[in-house]
Amino acid sequence: MRAKRNQGGFTLIELVVVITILGILAAFAIPRFAGLETEARTAARDALAGSVRAGAALSHALWLAQGSQSASVTMEGQAIAIVNGYPSLASIDNTLGDLTGFGYDPVTGIFTKTGAAASCTVTYAEATGPNLAPTITPGAAC
Repeated sequence: MRAKRNQGGFTLIELVVVITILGILAAFAIPRFAGLETEARTAARDALAGSVRAGAALSHALWLAQGSQSASVTMEGQAIAIVNGYPSLASIDNTLGDLTGFGYDPVTGIFTKTGAAASCTVTYAEATGPNLAPTITPGAAC
């Protein structure tokens, strides 16, 4: 009596076709994903610039609501030193909820994206006079 051999699996042709298709997909996908890292850093930098603007505006509004006389305001338990109605260099980072992925230098007012190009920054310049808003400038590129 002869036993039936039932073999399963893929043929060599099927494996070659699948590997070829994966190679073609990888050739198109890898360059697209490589370009996303720069775009992601740029988006993070722009989001931080928006957060700094919002933090400055919120602390200014709080300062105005308190009568425009105090040298500081408190936002979510954090003391914010006020200069010309807006946060000082030393306290603008306290207006932000989360600085994950960024470093801040309170002397220069520069936020820097960690692990990115040197130009991946956001610069905060204090208000230079009454009724003048601070300047928030994103760096050139990431």
